[in-house]
Amino acid sequence: MNLKSPNFKIYLAAIYLIILSTAIFFLFSNFDLADLTSYELIKENGDLITKYKNNNIFFLTLSFLIITILLNLLLTPMLLPTLIIGFIFGKWIGTSILVLGNTLGGFLLYLLAKTFFNDLIQNKFSIKFSKFINFFNKNEVLYFMCFRFMGGGGTPFPIQNVLPVLFNMSAKNYIIATFLGIIPTTFVTASLGSGIEEIIDQNAELSFTSAFQSPEIYLPIIGFFIILIFSFIVKKVFFKS
Repeated sequence: MNLKSPNFKIYLAAIYLIILSTAIFFLFSNFDLADLTSYELIKENGDLITKYKNNNIFFLTLSFLIITILLNLLLTPMLLPTLIIGFIFGKWIGTSILVLGNTLGGFLLYLLAKTFFNDLIQNKFSIKFSKFINFFNKNEVLYFMCFRFMGGGGTPFPIQNVLPVLFNMSAKNYIIATFLGIIPTTFVTASLGSGIEEIIDQNAELSFTSAFQSPEIYLPIIGFFIILIFSFIVKKVFFKS
């Protein structure tokens, strides 16, 4: 089948919409979004979550890897899922799941966007942003990796995933730059999620006081500000106007 044919795009769009609709229906049919973000619920079920994880580590790891990929395809902001996965798996395994899942999910979303919108974007923006595109294409791995490292400069994660369509970035370079670029911020955020478990173990309420008394919380926050400062330096060096 011709991957650029209208029929293929229709089939692909139908599959995507089915997955999206099914995921939304399942989420709202089985979960209360308020409960999913409730600290008290997490605290009350912390031991149960830990016990289930220890007894089903391979299944749970694979499940959350697939969930992370799907969340990317569904254009979901990843802050809350990152904190949850960091809480369940800890900072090391959690970071591994998230980096791999976000890389694969982001790449699949990029391919979808490129399949449907590449011609439109090239026609609308290629001339207008030609100088910036030429600059980016000189070393697209380095520049996109720096962009990822800076957290996209505040750009929402789903938009970060599809932005390289503008530059017609190669698949290999996209994967390399994304994988390496998201490691620092993912580790810091997953560490914050992991730190919540420390507060639960101490049977403390989640507050600014309890948070900043725990090195599991304040060290990742310090790390986050270090990344911001380093990102500012990288922006000045590599992205001069």
